[in-house]
Amino acid sequence: MDLDAYVAEHGGQWRRLEQLCRRRHLDAAEIDELVALYQRTATQLSTLRSRSPDPALVSQLSHLVLRARARLTGRPRASVATVTRFLLVGFPGAVYRAWPWWCGVASGFTLLSFFLIWFVAGNPDTAAAFIGEDAAADLAESGFAGYYTESSAPTFAFHLWTHNAWVAAQCLAAGVLIVPVLYLLWQNALNIGVVGGVMVSYDRADVFFGLITPHGLLELTGVFVAAGVGLRTAWAWIAPPVDLTRGQAVARAGRSAILVALGLVGLFAVSALVEAFVTPAPVPVALRVGIGAGVWLAFLAYVLVLGHQATHPPTPTPEPASDPDPVDHEVIAATPEVASDDFMINPGPGAGRGGQS
Repeated sequence: MDLDAYVAEHGGQWRRLEQLCRRRHLDAAEIDELVALYQRTATQLSTLRSRSPDPALVSQLSHLVLRARARLTGRPRASVATVTRFLLVGFPGAVYRAWPWWCGVASGFTLLSFFLIWFVAGNPDTAAAFIGEDAAADLAESGFAGYYTESSAPTFAFHLWTHNAWVAAQCLAAGVLIVPVLYLLWQNALNIGVVGGVMVSYDRADVFFGLITPHGLLELTGVFVAAGVGLRTAWAWIAPPVDLTRGQAVARAGRSAILVALGLVGLFAVSALVEAFVTPAPVPVALRVGIGAGVWLAFLAYVLVLGHQATHPPTPTPEPASDPDPVDHEVIAATPEVASDDFMINPGPGAGRGGQS
C-alpha cells in the first residue's frame, strides 16, 4: 500500500470528521455526515491495520474513531432512576449479602475493644507505657472531651468524613490481602481500648461512653461493613464458588465492593455530622445517645429491609385459570343422537331385511 497516497486521498475526510467531533451542536445534515464519515473511517482504519505497518497513523485514526463513536452514542449520565436504584437496591443489597462477614468483624472488634478497655483500666502502667502518665491524666481531665470542640463543627465534620472514608477505602481496596485489613482493625481497637481504659481508670467512664456512643455506633458500623466486604473479596479469591473461576469470583466481589464504597461515602457523611454537631452538643447525654442510636437503627433497618428485598425478589404469583365456558347440558344430551346418525356404519345391502334371504 502506498501510504502517502492513501493519506492524501482520505485525509480530508478524517479532518472533516475531527471537526464534527469538536462541535458542540450539530444539525440534522451534519449528524448524517458524521455517521457516514465514522463508518468510512472505521473501515479505513481496519484496512490500515491489516496492510500498513505505521503505528502512529493507526493510533491517530483509532482515537478519531473512538471520539466519533462517543459523539454519536453520547456519554452515560447519572439519572434519577439510576441513583434511586442504587439507593434502594444496589447499596443495601451489597451490604446485606455480606452481613455474615461484617457482623463477624463487628463481634470480634467489640470483644477485643472491651477486653483492652478492661485490661488497660486494671493495669494503669500499661496506659503510661502507651501515652505516658501526664498525657493520660490530661486525657481524662479534659483532653478527650475537648477533642470534639477544638475545631469548628463544619471543619471538624469535613475532617471526620474524609478520614473515615479513607479508612473504609483502605479496607475495601486491601481486603484481598487480608493482613492490611486486620492491621487497620487492630489499630482502631487499640486506640479505643487505650483511651477507654484510661478514662475508666480515672472514673470517667460516663464521659467516655457518653461521647463516643452517639456517633460511634454508625461510624464503626461503616468500618465493619468496609472490612467485612474487603475480607469477603479475599475469600472469593481463596475459595471461589464451584461455578466461577477465581478471577470471576474476585471480579464479582469487587463490583459489590465498589457499590459498598459509594454508599459508605454517604454513611460517613451522616456519622460525621452526628459527631460534629450532636456529640459535643450541650444537651443531656440520654438525648445525644438517643439521636445516635436512632440514626444507627435506621441504617440497620434500611439495610435489612431493602437488602432482603433486593436479594430475595418476590416470586410472581401465577394468574388464576380462567373459568371454563358454561356448559349447555341440553347440547350435550343431544350430541349422542347426532353422532349416531352421522357416524352410523352401513352394514350392507342386505341389512334391515331380516330373514328375507
